Amino acid sequence: MASEQAGDRSVLNERPAPFQVARDESVSGAHVLVVDDDPRLRRLLQRYLVEHGFRVTASASALEARQALGFMLPDAIVLDVTMPGETGLELTRALRTQGLDIPILLLTARGEPEDRITGLEAGADDYLGKPFEPRELLLRLKAHLRRLTPSAPADNLRVVRLGMVEFDPARGVLTGENGPVHLTGGEAALLAALSRRPNEVLSREEIAVALDMTEIGERAVDVQVTRLRRRIEPDPREPRYLHTIRGKGYVLKPGF
Repeated sequence: MASEQAGDRSVLNERPAPFQVARDESVSGAHVLVVDDDPRLRRLLQRYLVEHGFRVTASASALEARQALGFMLPDAIVLDVTMPGETGLELTRALRTQGLDIPILLLTARGEPEDRITGLEAGADDYLGKPFEPRELLLRLKAHLRRLTPSAPADNLRVVRLGMVEFDPARGVLTGENGPVHLTGGEAALLAALSRRPNEVLSREEIAVALDMTEIGERAVDVQVTRLRRRIEPDPREPRYLHTIRGKGYVLKPGF
C-alpha cells in the first residue's frame, strides 16, 4: 500500500502535503464527478476526496462523464483538459451551453496564463495546473461549493438593483424576472466585489486580488467582466451598469 500511495503522489506533486485539511461540514456529503483518463490520478483523487467527506463518481473520458450525467447531477465537476476524444474544454463549453450551472474545475499539465484564460472563457470556474497538491484542489473545491450554500443576510450588505435583475451580495444570488440567474463562482465573486463598492472605480489589480486571479493576470479580469455583462446587461455591447473606466478599471452603477 505504501508503494502504491507513493506512485499515486507522483502523478500530482512529488512533495507530500505538509498537513491534512480538516473536514468542512458545510460541504460534507457533496457529490463530485472526477473526469480524467489517468487511472492513477482518478484513484488518488477519489480516495482523497472521500476521506474528506465527499461522495465521488469517477469517469475515464468525456463520453463516460456524459453517461454519468444522464442519470445523476453532481455538485461539482473536476475535469481534465487533455483527454483523448472530446477534450475537457469542449465538454465544459457543451455543458454550459446546455445550462449546467455547477462549479467546473479544470486540470491540465499546461499551466500557462493563456491556457487558464481559455478555460475561463469556456465557462470553467477554476483552473489548476499539474502537478498540484491535492490539498490545494480540496480548498478550491470547498470555496466554490460554499458560494452555492445560502448564508444569512448581513445588515451592511444591501441588495443591488440592476434594471430587471437584482443581486444579493450576502448570498451571492442574482435574481431575474423568471427566478435565479446562474453565475459561475468567478462571476459571483466579481459581482460581489463590485456590489460592495457601488459607484466606485475598482482597478483590475484590486479585482484580481478579490477573485484570487493575481497569478493569471489582468486579462482574466476582463474575461470575467465580459461574461458577467452577459448576465446583467440588456445589451452587453452597450453597458448600462458595469462600466469600463479607461486606464483605471471598472465600476458598477446600480439603477433601474
